[in-house]
Amino acid sequence: MPARELLFAASPEDTGKRLDAWLAAQPELALTRSAVQQLLEQGQITKNGKAAKKNDKLQAGDTVAVTVPEPQPLDVLPQDIPLEIVFEDDELLVVNKPKGMIVHPAPGHPDGTLVNALLYHCAGRLSGINGVIRPGIVHRIDRDTSGLLIVAKTDRAHLGLAEQIAVHSFTREYEAVVCGRFKEESGTVHAPIGRDPRDRQKMCVIAANSKDAVTHYTVLTQYEKHAHIRCKLETGRTHQIRVHMKHIGHPVYGDAVYGKAEKGVEGQCLHAKKIGFIHPVTGAYLEFDSPLPDYFTEILRKLS
Repeated sequence: MPARELLFAASPEDTGKRLDAWLAAQPELALTRSAVQQLLEQGQITKNGKAAKKNDKLQAGDTVAVTVPEPQPLDVLPQDIPLEIVFEDDELLVVNKPKGMIVHPAPGHPDGTLVNALLYHCAGRLSGINGVIRPGIVHRIDRDTSGLLIVAKTDRAHLGLAEQIAVHSFTREYEAVVCGRFKEESGTVHAPIGRDPRDRQKMCVIAANSKDAVTHYTVLTQYEKHAHIRCKLETGRTHQIRVHMKHIGHPVYGDAVYGKAEKGVEGQCLHAKKIGFIHPVTGAYLEFDSPLPDYFTEILRKLS
């Protein structure tokens, strides 16, 4: 895919708009706002022939030229790893990720990941948004969290899905086993999440340098010292459910990072059970539900 050269003209209705936000809203460009800002920093965007800045304000008649460099390929090998695909069309697919599978390659885990499997399955037909040829995973789940994940094949699908996440219009429901019993049947945790200043590998509820986070929960079953709950995400912060549950004194069962390790249990008992969204191209509402996996039902059986 060669570099793209695109030209845009501001209308009277665009007067006063920030340049980066205006460009991110252009469907022909198909870039996120952060990607637009990267191009601005690289000098790839001009306004009226001069280098532009992200906070530039538009005036009617402004001419904006954008050069989108050729996407760089991932240095990751495709691998024929079985995937449980619950939906697929030309624009996107929905995968039911097993517990223990890493989403992206990382130091110490160069292969065997969901990305390796997607590169093989999609045979190179993947979203190239933000300047990198990669499987367009617009939201992530942790290695030891099982369940549903959406992958965008095309830039327009990636952008459309990312916009829905940004305005919190996705339906995302998880089920978890947590430690301790609840006094109430349901509740909401509204607490900001940011990097733990004492351990940058972890997240925590913190006021400084944090992002707003909201988790709604419902108790499904109470056990002697544990509870089976459903969580509905209003936002999608890193480790959100794990951090919020720890914050209210109910860490996720088996979560060695935010709670404690359990003998015979590998990682947290957390499953991305339901996901719903508007198809970014057809406009149809799609919703998928994943049955609780064996590891989860076995934990419930032992707690009963």
